[in-house]
Amino acid sequence: MSSTAPSLSAALPAESTPADPRRGWILFCLLALYIIWGSTYLAIRWTIQGGFPPLLMAGTRFTLAGIILYAVLRLRGMPAPTRPQWKAGAFTGLLLLVIGNGGVAFAQQSVPSGVAALVVGSMPLWAALFGGLFGGVWPGRAERWGLALGFFGIVLLNGGGELGHQWLPALVLLFAPVSWAFGSIWGRRSPSMPQGLMATATQMLCGGVILVGLSFALGERLAGVPDTRALLAFGYLVAFGSLVAFSAYGYLLRNARPAIATSYAYVNPVVAVLLGVGLGGETPGPYAFVAMTAILGAVMLITRKAAAQPRREPSVPVPETTTP
Repeated sequence: MSSTAPSLSAALPAESTPADPRRGWILFCLLALYIIWGSTYLAIRWTIQGGFPPLLMAGTRFTLAGIILYAVLRLRGMPAPTRPQWKAGAFTGLLLLVIGNGGVAFAQQSVPSGVAALVVGSMPLWAALFGGLFGGVWPGRAERWGLALGFFGIVLLNGGGELGHQWLPALVLLFAPVSWAFGSIWGRRSPSMPQGLMATATQMLCGGVILVGLSFALGERLAGVPDTRALLAFGYLVAFGSLVAFSAYGYLLRNARPAIATSYAYVNPVVAVLLGVGLGGETPGPYAFVAMTAILGAVMLITRKAAAQPRREPSVPVPETTTP
């Protein structure tokens, strides 16, 4: 399977110039999302296989990353968030991390990592719908074809048995990108979000605490000390999947067009499936490859159209996604 990522020069906001210092950061953030988030699906699988309960793993991961980022920002003199900002961060963290990322971790108990990445890759399809609801910019003809093609790919995954035979993980996985897309669009337009990386910190802290509480409420417990591979994968998720990549996603949403910020959906499934096959011993069936072609083609139709439009939204701090 293959996909064509958007040119890196297209990632720059319309008002950018070659001397704009954001250029280098945008390029770095894109590469971070393309590579790191594509690899987190296999890392999540390894943590679960190695002894971590899925929701407890996700909650601990984001709580630790949030504490670290919050402490660093406060030491650097950034003011503490106000009560409305905490509320906005908690709501966005619920959508992105609890339902979005936590749902992916829960589903990967029975769904292969590559297939999970492919389903999450449908997020731009939902973002196009929510963008119409929030901004009044509804999909055109090409985008409507993209939506239909993407939904066909998801149905094909389910019909081919690629989502497994347990209905609850499959349902949770299908809903995860919907929540991630809604959280991304809502948070981008919310005037109550904290500034800069403090938005990321509040979302990870609040989302992580909610996930830990949900984990205990559902009876998740560590049966013993996770194995070495699981511990290393967990450390990777905290340091790179959360602190680096999630912060990079927030920077892109504040400084690049939404279509560019979500363009990681082109590359993540490719990286995830290749790593799943090469390192995880996964063997995707023929339905998975056909569905992946459909979903990636749909995402390309939608984001190609969106990338050609001028950027109209104001820059509002918020980090998606989630996804992973």
